[in-house]
Amino acid sequence: MPLKKLLMKTGVNRENTRYTTEGGWFSCDKIRFRQGTPEKIGGWQQISNEQFLGICRSLWAWASNFGRKYVSLGTNLKYYIAEASGGAYYDVTPIRKTVNPMLGPTPPGSGNPFAGDGTTTVTVTDVAHGCVTGDFVTFSGATGTYNSIFNAEFQVTVLTVDTYTITTGSSIAAGSYGGAAVIAAYQVNVGDETQTALTGWSAGSWGAGGWGTGVTSTTAIRIWNHYNFGEDLIFGPKDGGMYYWDETAGVTTRGVAISSLSGASDVPIIQRLLMVSDTSRFVLAFGCNDYGSILQDTMLIRWSDQESAVNWTPSATNQAGSVRLSHGSAIEAVAQVRQEILVWTDTAIYSLQYLGPPVVWGSQLLSDNISIVSDRAWATATGVTYWMGNEKFYMYDGRVQNIVCDLRQYVFSDLNFDQLQQVFAGTNEQFNEVWWFYCSANSTVVDKYVIYNYVEKAWYYGNLGRTAWIDTSVASAIPIAADYNRRLLNHEVGVDDNATTSTLPIEAYITSSEFDIEDGHNFGFVWRVLPDVNFTGSTANNPSMQLTLLPLQNSGSGYTRGVDPVALVTSDMSVAGENSFPVVRSATVPVDRYTGQVNIRVRGRQMSIKAASTGLGVQWQLGATRIDIRPDGRKS
Repeated sequence: MPLKKLLMKTGVNRENTRYTTEGGWFSCDKIRFRQGTPEKIGGWQQISNEQFLGICRSLWAWASNFGRKYVSLGTNLKYYIAEASGGAYYDVTPIRKTVNPMLGPTPPGSGNPFAGDGTTTVTVTDVAHGCVTGDFVTFSGATGTYNSIFNAEFQVTVLTVDTYTITTGSSIAAGSYGGAAVIAAYQVNVGDETQTALTGWSAGSWGAGGWGTGVTSTTAIRIWNHYNFGEDLIFGPKDGGMYYWDETAGVTTRGVAISSLSGASDVPIIQRLLMVSDTSRFVLAFGCNDYGSILQDTMLIRWSDQESAVNWTPSATNQAGSVRLSHGSAIEAVAQVRQEILVWTDTAIYSLQYLGPPVVWGSQLLSDNISIVSDRAWATATGVTYWMGNEKFYMYDGRVQNIVCDLRQYVFSDLNFDQLQQVFAGTNEQFNEVWWFYCSANSTVVDKYVIYNYVEKAWYYGNLGRTAWIDTSVASAIPIAADYNRRLLNHEVGVDDNATTSTLPIEAYITSSEFDIEDGHNFGFVWRVLPDVNFTGSTANNPSMQLTLLPLQNSGSGYTRGVDPVALVTSDMSVAGENSFPVVRSATVPVDRYTGQVNIRVRGRQMSIKAASTGLGVQWQLGATRIDIRPDGRKS
């Protein structure tokens, strides 16, 4: 028989069995498709070895009027601004209140807020401090013994509504300290890293569930909303206040409440999402309190006067105003796209467009019975917006459409629905990709991703822990991501994992669906393989990857008992035994000089082929590998 060319369909398909999807790819990790063929993804490198506190869920990049480039990041503990060139993360977390603990309604009789007990744990008394465990407070003005220790920032552990403890670097003798002039500056309350299940009283909304019936819900994770207002920054935690950072004040200056700025009027005190419009520069707050109210209306949209971040009071002489959406119970996500703002509720999607006075901003319902799993589960590329909904994927290019997903069953059957707020999307436009990161079914941290290549209409997936992502921006020509090492990383840099100071290989593989001779009436015997591999981009002197033929007795049996050197698994015996072989480029140049052919002995009714690499400095692209296969009887 002539050589059989193994040229598979583009993309990975898990919607059927590995035999039904013959002629395609079935499983993978850390690969992508270029011009129809698979290759290993690019590497990543830490921007700085500095670490921030907490888990970063939000990234934003912009530039000052004089070209200074910034990246801001919000974690569950802090809000930072960094210069895009790398280096330090500057803490600009707003202060929620500044008080003298000794001026409360019932101050401690000693006249000292700090109480030592001979250890490094110090009890602080401040009536109605408003802290939650994990909050940060900075003390100043302490006098007397240990003043140099107390005049610093601490993280608190709450004891009661009036007391909490801090941990000092040195033991504090038993007694009271600090003096009556101590000032405590409390930063905005910290948030949760992950969603936590709640049950019983107060777990659900008022009236939810029948009398005597338990209700379950989950806590919200801390996500920051942010957008630049010219060279300055407007930001705030979801379901929290709105703050302003003035670029001219420098990176060592904290953000302040917009309501505290000169001329502030009717500024929302709470918002689910915020945005600065590209059209005429309005500041918009989504899911905020109404005028004259402190109660949050999760379907209300308000906007400031044009070119103003402080004037939110509607009048005949300005364009401040509001509109309330009607389909759904809460605004879940917003996206600024070409000539409109997309607004998702929990059941619908709207288009918000600038119309000018007197309406100013008008809303139009685009589609009902639509879902989005989180406020960050969308991404826009080449004028089209893509997002993950409940059990399906969508796109909007002027009309809302479902996307045919070859991995729908694979993704949604292994998705932790209790951690949907952690789902986020990002583009990698260099490779025409939209990435979604999510928690697998048994994980409470992000550990998986799925990619849609919108040019090749292909899907593929893998394992990777990231917490936030921003694509090409003024700060970088390549994607920036945050990881669980509490660092920012440049992606598509090199071919290895440089997330820390130690370089590690990126282990990548792809396995095909099963193929056979005709319809598998006869066993096939493979005696020769002619690889087709490109190692362009490798930095190793002799890069190599592994090709493995995986024969089966039938489509329902296991693979061979010969040990797969990559997966290190064993299963049913192949008649021929060994089924793996390396493909090695034998010189730095030319790049197409590699193993020409391999003589093997593999027998099975169906077979799959697997390409994998585990070494440092390796980049590869798999082409049309050919095999010599001939009929070899009907029984094993």
